[in-house]
Amino acid sequence: MSWLKKTFSSSIGRKFSMALSALFLLLFLLQHFVINFSSVISADAFNELSHFMGTNPLIQFVMQPILMFAVVYHFVMGFVLEAKNNAARNVKYAMYKGGANASWMSRNMIYSGLVILGFLALHFYDFWIPEIAHKYVRFEEPDATRYYGELVEKFENPMRVALYVLAFVFLALHLTHGFQSAFQTIGARSPKYFPFIQKFGKIFAIAIPAGFIFIAIFHHLTA
Repeated sequence: MSWLKKTFSSSIGRKFSMALSALFLLLFLLQHFVINFSSVISADAFNELSHFMGTNPLIQFVMQPILMFAVVYHFVMGFVLEAKNNAARNVKYAMYKGGANASWMSRNMIYSGLVILGFLALHFYDFWIPEIAHKYVRFEEPDATRYYGELVEKFENPMRVALYVLAFVFLALHLTHGFQSAFQTIGARSPKYFPFIQKFGKIFAIAIPAGFIFIAIFHHLTA
């Protein structure tokens, strides 16, 4: 547990671990998008991929706990850093010039993070909790064909679609700063490569949330 204590006690350690958890979550987000986008192309492909993810022991009992730890750790560390930053200001905003010093998004990451956290609670309620109940509460037989129907059913409600769209707009805003910040924190600051990371980060921050929005609207309109 000494590494964990050092992480929380060191400003550099907190930022570095925050960046690592962010990079891990970016990989998960990309993988999650690929699987969800398959539902637009083929119901059978989506069912097959979802069934594999939902029944593979390595994913269920190793990767899923790691993912949940990373999500909790990332948000907790975000709140810790925000509290530390606020406490470090002797005269809050006295000499602060807002956007002259930092972008609006970098100054409001905690708020976009809270919206995303609320969305995750909704997403867990929509998909993860029913999945756990299906397998470990009711002990129902595995059904490799149920996933597509359950997905489409969720997006029949226009209010739920609106909430998903709003959440992914905030995710795009969060990623706009968070993507390049994570790479910068771990030391990827080379003048040769960092401009590419910045450009790729902006594309990623827009394309992935926009893709999720498209998926939600597509299934709502075609349900």
